[in-house]
Amino acid sequence: PPAMPGPPLPGQTVAGPPAAQPNHVSSPPPPSAMAGPHSGPPMRGLHGPPPPTHPAQPGYQMQQNGSFGQMRGPQPNYGGGYPGTPHYGTQPGPPPPPKRLDPDSIPSPIQVIEDDRSNRGSEPFVTGVRGQVPPLVTTNFLVKDQGNASPRYIRCTSYNIPCTSDMAKQSQVPLAAVIKPLAALPPEETLPYLVDHGESGPVRCNRCKAYMCPFMQFIEGGRRFQCCFCSCVTEVPPHYFQHLDHTGKRVDFYDRPELSLGSYEFLATVDYCKNNKFPSPPAFIFMIDVSYNAVKSGLVRLICEELKSLLDYLPREGNMEESAIRVGFVTYNKVLHFYNVKSSLAQPQMMVVSDVADMFVPLLDGFLVNVNESRTVIASLLDQIPEMFADTRETETVFAPVIQAGLEALKAAECAGKLFIFHTSLPIAEAPGKLKNRDDKKLINTDKEKTLFQPQTSFYNNLAKDCVAQGCCVDLFLFPNQYLDVATLGVVTFQTGGSIYKYAYFQLETDQDRFLNDLRRDVQKEVGFDAVMRVRTSTGIRATDFFGAFYMSNTTDVEMAGLDCDKTITVEFKHDDKLSEDSGALLQCALLYTSCAGQRRLRIHNLSLNCCTQLADLYRNCETDTLINYLAKYAYRGVLSSPVKAVRDALISQCAQILACYRKNCASPSSAGQLILPECMKLLPVYLNCVLKSDVLQPGPEVTTDDRAYIRQLVTSMDVAETNVFFYPRLLPLTKADVDSDSLPAAIRNSEERLSKGDIYLLENGLNIFVWVGVNVQQGLIQNLFGVSSFSQISNTLSTLPVLENAFSKKVRSIVSMLQMQRSRYMKLIIVKQEDKLEMLFKHFLVEDKSLSGGASYVDFLCHMHKEIRQLLS
Repeated sequence: PPAMPGPPLPGQTVAGPPAAQPNHVSSPPPPSAMAGPHSGPPMRGLHGPPPPTHPAQPGYQMQQNGSFGQMRGPQPNYGGGYPGTPHYGTQPGPPPPPKRLDPDSIPSPIQVIEDDRSNRGSEPFVTGVRGQVPPLVTTNFLVKDQGNASPRYIRCTSYNIPCTSDMAKQSQVPLAAVIKPLAALPPEETLPYLVDHGESGPVRCNRCKAYMCPFMQFIEGGRRFQCCFCSCVTEVPPHYFQHLDHTGKRVDFYDRPELSLGSYEFLATVDYCKNNKFPSPPAFIFMIDVSYNAVKSGLVRLICEELKSLLDYLPREGNMEESAIRVGFVTYNKVLHFYNVKSSLAQPQMMVVSDVADMFVPLLDGFLVNVNESRTVIASLLDQIPEMFADTRETETVFAPVIQAGLEALKAAECAGKLFIFHTSLPIAEAPGKLKNRDDKKLINTDKEKTLFQPQTSFYNNLAKDCVAQGCCVDLFLFPNQYLDVATLGVVTFQTGGSIYKYAYFQLETDQDRFLNDLRRDVQKEVGFDAVMRVRTSTGIRATDFFGAFYMSNTTDVEMAGLDCDKTITVEFKHDDKLSEDSGALLQCALLYTSCAGQRRLRIHNLSLNCCTQLADLYRNCETDTLINYLAKYAYRGVLSSPVKAVRDALISQCAQILACYRKNCASPSSAGQLILPECMKLLPVYLNCVLKSDVLQPGPEVTTDDRAYIRQLVTSMDVAETNVFFYPRLLPLTKADVDSDSLPAAIRNSEERLSKGDIYLLENGLNIFVWVGVNVQQGLIQNLFGVSSFSQISNTLSTLPVLENAFSKKVRSIVSMLQMQRSRYMKLIIVKQEDKLEMLFKHFLVEDKSLSGGASYVDFLCHMHKEIRQLLS
């Protein structure tokens, strides 16, 4: 067979006997599918000598009685069982009884993550070379920008893309980029430089309007440049002219960020501003539900107390003394109350608007104010609000008029901004955007299930459009005690680029930490307003599809009233022509936005990818974590228009085609009974199974309709690190932690059989942290961690671990706070005692096991994928 071109990917060997680094992992099939004698001696466990391998491709194929690793007893089947095909080839004698694959011999996420950390965590990732696959998101590494955007800003499903659309169709690997334009960087990395070209603005290609970047080619002694995206030649403006050196590079190459770096910013000129005038600084409006539930639960008082101190931490530009953001306050139930907090007033003044059908803002002067100037009036207002509504009997709320009020206030002030809405119930009061309770669990698994994810009225879509036009972003904090219709209430938040936070059955003592931490981070984080993003590509591919929290009025511009440092936009590319191996492919993401000080800016990210004529090169340069991020978003959008089962089947089918194409075109010949996976995609089956079993695609009985709508929205703007831990949670044995070091204990696989009754474990998925305590944990450990003397005394209502002065308590609390720091939301801490009722919830996250809602175990799903691949190949 022809040898495969190109070097194998480093650092992804398979756990098992020593072997060279192959581009694939191969393993024998489930026994019932295999026929005829085996080549090579059977291996006992994984300890014998490596079996003979094919000379074309170094690697090893685990051979053992036609099964992965050691034998187990029969395993209950997947779904209704996927019977193998016993008549494959000729089968001597009766078929053997079904045997269980050994989970230790199938690809392990933990092993892959550990290998990448040890192989790629020590060296900085230097971005100077085209088409480099970055380290995994789970590896801690430093980035040095030398001409391509950092993987913190852009990650791709593949860094070597097929030259033709036929090849792309054959492989079925989606070509997509997950872009996080305002991503926060670790302190050791430099923020993008701000380039100011004065009144003439950034230098751009005359034809396609791409921005000056490291891939532009200067010609004719530096007087003109040829565009790397569309090949058009443009005159260099006189003020930008510079001579070229003997290699054709400009002599000021290293002095100019836009010529030497992958990411940088330009100061925008007035032409890039709305109505051709520079923007005012944005405003924040806090809008608080003061209905009976909100007051009674202590929520209103909590918000008011917190805002007193939080207003000193509004985002501000680099070295500014104080934030330029102005603030305003509204409370509401069935009517809206506006507050005049002008600095010259002795006391705040309240104005009530009860005609919610025709919303207007009753005051202009004194509604949006500078925090420092109006400090005493604001403090007085925040003291008074909880008292004013302490005896309220009003249970009904409105919702759409609240957004309309915020929008009108920003319009009147001629600025962009953000509404922070704190809301508790389904808006059933008579008003525009009024909703009815349409929750219906009976629709699950029917053709009408999709309606549960769709808004119940188009009213909010139209409102969202108006908000985007004004740069009015809506962040929504929900505190429901029953169905609230997240699918509808979330529309404006989603389309304006905002965030939703949900605290079901909010209780002060258990939930206030999480809510306050989320609120603080949400108010303080970096955010751009009135943003428009466009992705340009070099000839041959173009951006065809977009996923995320935004609004689109045409096919190219992604519009966001607000874009924060946690949000991603996922872009899919399709071929519209041939690509060449020589020139590769280029992407340029340009984001136009207003900073928190009211400065109009352009942020530019550039990335160059390789192109290939051999499928093997595509499969050697894929990034499974990014692929799963894209597939999850694609599926989560699919449930809006297709039955959930159809969405799941399409996912399985696409992944089977990806793996079958590899098997057919890239792997060395071997028995059809063997499952062979590309080295960098060997985790595709386990991760895909996690997406299939997720609450959106296969809900358990305890999952509410609102939970599903909420998760659907969250995942749609997650970055790759967030989807990675969300779908395959991190499970750490706390009892194995070294109390004297800063390091985390080594993670273990997400399966009940990995848990021991004598240990304590921590599981995190980005939204929750579970601490699982085995029934046989030593009493001393229980005393040290929980401050009680026995297992039965541990309270499962704790929302924080008690602060105790001993090494184990300190270590576990430091692990928890370290994990909290890494995630964009504050995770809810849940204590789970083995054999307790909460354990069912915890087991839902042990994603390698069979799930109660009918999801397959990893072992069974791998057998099923293998069967699908074999059917495609035959």
